[in-house]
Amino acid sequence: MSTTSERVTSRIGLALAVTFTLCFVTGLISHLIQHPPSWFGWPSRPVWLYRVTQGTHVISGIASIPLLLAKLWSVYPKLFERPVIRSLPHALERLSILVLSAAAFFELVTGLFNVAQNYPWNFYFPQLHYAVAWVAIGSILVHVAVKLPIVRRSVPQAPEPSRRAFLRTTWLAAGVAVVATAGATVPLLRGVSGLSWRSDKGPQGLPVNRTAEAAGVLETAKDPNWRLSVVTPKGTKTFSLEELRALPRVSAELPIACVEGWSQSARWSGVSLPELLRHAGGAPGTPVRVFSLEKAGPYGISDLPGEHTADELTLLALELNGEVLDADHGFPCRIIAPNRPGVLQTKWVTRLETL
Repeated sequence: MSTTSERVTSRIGLALAVTFTLCFVTGLISHLIQHPPSWFGWPSRPVWLYRVTQGTHVISGIASIPLLLAKLWSVYPKLFERPVIRSLPHALERLSILVLSAAAFFELVTGLFNVAQNYPWNFYFPQLHYAVAWVAIGSILVHVAVKLPIVRRSVPQAPEPSRRAFLRTTWLAAGVAVVATAGATVPLLRGVSGLSWRSDKGPQGLPVNRTAEAAGVLETAKDPNWRLSVVTPKGTKTFSLEELRALPRVSAELPIACVEGWSQSARWSGVSLPELLRHAGGAPGTPVRVFSLEKAGPYGISDLPGEHTADELTLLALELNGEVLDADHGFPCRIIAPNRPGVLQTKWVTRLETL
């Protein structure tokens, strides 16, 4: 490879390392929130933090796609070098590049399908996406370590005009990809994000990932005999919908941010969870397990840590944007907690248990 080509490849490689690392770190945060080990804690404030981290995860992943394609284009002549393998170190280097390329493509392509909520495969996306992310970031670190002498030699030098044009095109493609999709997370860009996959279209001005009909709860959610059970060390207390509405009401502007990267703020109104726990004989700050009327699927049960059950902005929501919750948004009640992924904002709540 010529020195000029090394400069172009090094610059694109550095940009790709930044976007991919951002994507990995923010994705790791999301995974830890959803599957927290004993040592991990996630705060309830600021209320917008998860919105930012997950939006960064998806946006940096989208920016990585044109960068990865440009990087491969800049080095593809090396794929046809002969002999194919010159030595054992050379063979290991080629193998590491193959692993890196395969893992990176898998992460970006499956992530893009996830954003579109299209799953043309049989495996459980979060689990495999998370596992391959470690392979990808490990391969990147090895690749950077191997190529560091070339990067140090090449980056300070300016490439020739034709190569600069290629770099400008690459940066422009990455920028257009980001602007065209970032409106799903950044409200100010919604007017220009033509490929934004979510908007304010939906019941009560808020998108819906899973409807009540798809969850199989349409009839049970509207059953007039529905009751909420709250289980504490002092026993079980049940509340009808009318009794919940009679409790002190709290309203708050809170975002709902989904793992697919879209987010939307809305005005939620309902009973503060600390207040509800006190009425049921429990103590705010105690972890709570939340059960949904939805029986199938991995998110019919979620756990609220003590940081959130002590926060007055963690709501058992009864209304959205001044209206009674639509069935698709969780009627008769749902959890809305600040700084939590949308998949953990359990809808159609039927039972709360202190842990």
